[in-house]
Amino acid sequence: MKDVLQPGVRPRELWAWAMYDFANSGFTTVVITALFNAYFVAVVAGNTPWATFAWTASLSVSYLLILLSGPLIGAYADRHAAKKKLLAISTVGCALSTALLCFAQPELLWYAVACVIAANFFFGSGENLIAAFLPELARPRALGRVSGWGWSLGYLGGLLTLGLCLTYVTWAEAQGHVASEFVPVTMLITAGIFALASLPTFLLLQERAVPRTTDPVPCAAPLAAAWHEVGNTLRQARRFGDLARFLLCSLFYQAGIQTVITLAAVYAGQAMGFGTRETLLLVFAVNITAAIGAFGLGYVQDRIGHVRAIALTLVGWIFAVLIAWAAPIAAAGETLFWIAASLAGLCMGATQSAGRALVGLLAPSSRLAEFYGFWGLSVKLSSIAGPLSYGIVTWASDGDHRSALLLTGGYFVIGLFLLSSVQVARGRRAALRADRLDKVASVASPRFISAAN
Repeated sequence: MKDVLQPGVRPRELWAWAMYDFANSGFTTVVITALFNAYFVAVVAGNTPWATFAWTASLSVSYLLILLSGPLIGAYADRHAAKKKLLAISTVGCALSTALLCFAQPELLWYAVACVIAANFFFGSGENLIAAFLPELARPRALGRVSGWGWSLGYLGGLLTLGLCLTYVTWAEAQGHVASEFVPVTMLITAGIFALASLPTFLLLQERAVPRTTDPVPCAAPLAAAWHEVGNTLRQARRFGDLARFLLCSLFYQAGIQTVITLAAVYAGQAMGFGTRETLLLVFAVNITAAIGAFGLGYVQDRIGHVRAIALTLVGWIFAVLIAWAAPIAAAGETLFWIAASLAGLCMGATQSAGRALVGLLAPSSRLAEFYGFWGLSVKLSSIAGPLSYGIVTWASDGDHRSALLLTGGYFVIGLFLLSSVQVARGRRAALRADRLDKVASVASPRFISAAN
């Protein structure tokens, strides 16, 4: 592990970091992808023409909140070496909000919307913060592998949570229970696993960042300083041109990924006629292929390069969307849909892992949380645009999910085109130059960041 880990990092810390991926994946798998989204559309919103739009709009509000707060939270975490503390807050918030979804019923639509917004906001904030630990743990040449290890373990965590929920749902249906009775219990299962599985992260993972100032300041002052740093980074964006180009690229291809994550179960039910158990089995299979994709491409990425690896996955995404689009009208439609879902799973794990690793390579080590906040901003903006545009198309076309899926495929095509302008070597040099300048400025004036207070 010496050629993989940074000096002073123990293997158990890497495991503890990856366990957070294991812990939080159950939320996206059960709540966003497999179970609660379909329950929200069919039961809570009563399967009305605007039901899919209501689900995507709820998520869009949460993503907008993450988009606005992500860079600020990152800048604050860097300034005060508070990644771990803020991660704990986001974990408690997501687990608690998920548990409260157990009370979501048809007559409590706005309650369900509020809990979904809160849970997804805390989840997304935590996702940015845990990603910022990656370059502190792994050497630059091993970022792809280590990110892949974490992401693949995350899909196994999603499988565990989904498997327990599927076991309970199967038992409940055999007892004659309906969705409004068994889906709420799965929210408690998901929240409990998230809370328990994240404990190794907080017990073993170290906060290696050093506070940029030790001056005691009132609460409002550090927030003002964080805003100052975010503004300063935006003004200097031209120094990080390749990172900016990659974030624009990821804005588009992530719009496609987030649409698939958010609406896979809805598409399976509405376009393919899948029931609850069939949908859960489908997502179960997708998580297996996603774990394989994340683990395998991590090694490929470090060998062939980050841009080529991501381009390979985007081509796979385009084929997966076309196959899924053709499935409802094909003679062997169900078989084709399973093939498309498996291919999408391989590409999903690989693309997500590769993107996280590439940001770690292009971001200055002195501003990791802040730049991962900008990465989160890009992902969350895409999480608004992708699913919301899908919901608008289905609403305007009176429920035509195939047309909305074609729109989703277009996001991958645009992302592939924009990716061609990213040069990793040039972007890495810019990050190293920024690190040197930050160190020189810090030595020359230890309180240079505090000037904003």
